[in-house]
Amino acid sequence: MNDPASYTAFANDRKIASGPLADLLRQTRRHLEQFPDSAILIFEDHSGKQVDFDLSGTLEQVLARALPPQPPARRGRPKLGVVSREISLLPRHWEWLEQQPVGASATLRRMIDEARKQGSAHENARRAAEATDRLMSALAGNRPGYEEAARALYAGDRAGFCALIEAWPEDIRTYLHQRSLEAFSPAEPTDR
Repeated sequence: MNDPASYTAFANDRKIASGPLADLLRQTRRHLEQFPDSAILIFEDHSGKQVDFDLSGTLEQVLARALPPQPPARRGRPKLGVVSREISLLPRHWEWLEQQPVGASATLRRMIDEARKQGSAHENARRAAEATDRLMSALAGNRPGYEEAARALYAGDRAGFCALIEAWPEDIRTYLHQRSLEAFSPAEPTDR
C-alpha cells in the first residue's frame, strides 16, 4: 500500500506545517486565523510541486474541498488497492505466466515490484534533484546564490549546495537539506 502523501506549508520564510494533507490544512487554517495577511505556499513533499487549496471558509469547508470523497465500497480487493485492467501479451508470455507457482497477476506484481526496487540510483537521484529544484525555485528563486545552488544540486555537489544555501532562512535551508538527501550519491555523507 502507498503511504499517504506528505505536504509542507510555508508562510513567507517560515515553515508553518508539515504532514498529511488534513493535518496540514488544519494547521494552515489556524495560522491564517492569527495572521490573515500571510502569503502561504504549500508543497507536495515527494514531487516538490506547489499545490493550491482554497483556504477560505470554515475548516470543514476547506477539508471538504481539498480531500477527495471516499469512494463507495466495491467488489474485489479494495483494501489492497487492486485495480483491474487489460493487458495484451504474446502467447509465449501467457504460457510462461501459467507455469508460475502463483497466479499470473501475482507474478506480474512481483516482477514489477522487483524492477521498481532495482530502478537506477541515478534516475532516483535525478528525480529527487528535480523535486528539490522545484521547491528551491519557489522558496528561494530570488535569493543570492540560487542559480549556483541549483548547479551544485544537479552536479551532485552536496558540500557546495550546503555552503551556497547556508545564508538562507533557517526553515527554508532545513527543508531543502531534508528534501535533497536522495539527490546526492549515497556514498556521500548525509550529516544534515
